[in-house]
Amino acid sequence: MTAYIIARIEVIDLEEYKKYATQTVAIAESFGGKFLVKAGAFEQIEGSGPDRHVVIEMPDVATAKKFYNSEVYQSILPIALKQSKRDLVIVEGA
Repeated sequence: MTAYIIARIEVIDLEEYKKYATQTVAIAESFGGKFLVKAGAFEQIEGSGPDRHVVIEMPDVATAKKFYNSEVYQSILPIALKQSKRDLVIVEGA
């Protein structure tokens, strides 16, 4: 069953963060992932939230976890963790 990685991100230093963000699409694609949303324009209609949103479609939950835990993704993750505050979840699709 399809799964989605959903991230809500507040970027601290955009120039430094780009060192991470420019690599994520190719890594996700290598696991069969597809970016559906990557920091597009948005309108906050309820509550409050960060300035950046990401949705990645993955073949299933197991693959989403393999992507996240992969050596190649883990090698760039410290950049994101240093240059942003974020929430990230894996959600099983309907």
